[in-house]
Amino acid sequence: MNSYLVRKTAFGPVAIAWRSTPRGAVVCQVFLSDSASPAEDKLRRAYPGAVGAACPDVRAIGAGIRALLAGANVEFDLDLVDLEACPPFQRAVLRATHRIPRGRVSAYGLVAAHLDKPGAARAVGNALADNPFPLLIPCHRVVRGDGHLGGFGGGPFLKNALLTLEGIAIDEADQLRRRRFHYAG
Repeated sequence: MNSYLVRKTAFGPVAIAWRSTPRGAVVCQVFLSDSASPAEDKLRRAYPGAVGAACPDVRAIGAGIRALLAGANVEFDLDLVDLEACPPFQRAVLRATHRIPRGRVSAYGLVAAHLDKPGAARAVGNALADNPFPLLIPCHRVVRGDGHLGGFGGGPFLKNALLTLEGIAIDEADQLRRRRFHYAG
């Protein structure tokens, strides 16, 4: 049985779908609100039978998300997310993305090269476009090789805002002012 928790944040509600396992609670998916749809609506479509509930671990994740969106330096443990639900390549991309530190970015192509998949920048982008754990795995820290921000499930405004909160300077054209790429080799 899936459960969920909704937390109000400075950028709108965030919904967390989770389930209990023998090793504890794991997050199945995080939903961000955007201009097209509130997080709760997305959650209800994806998990129609989920019930509103929380446990200490999930409450801590919700508090961490709220703090992150307020500008705090928060990192989430990968053991809290259900990575096994993801295909192997996406799992590898998500693990590599999780290691990009706050205040740094990487390019889709650099993540691909780090995974020994040169030329797979588009595949990395697709894997991150389907990231079921935005914020917990900071896919907003991966940008295009030319310094433009690229896509993000929470929309371009939120990607820009998250990077700005982390000290990344972005110009009016949504392009990095200074590239400090992680996985640059």
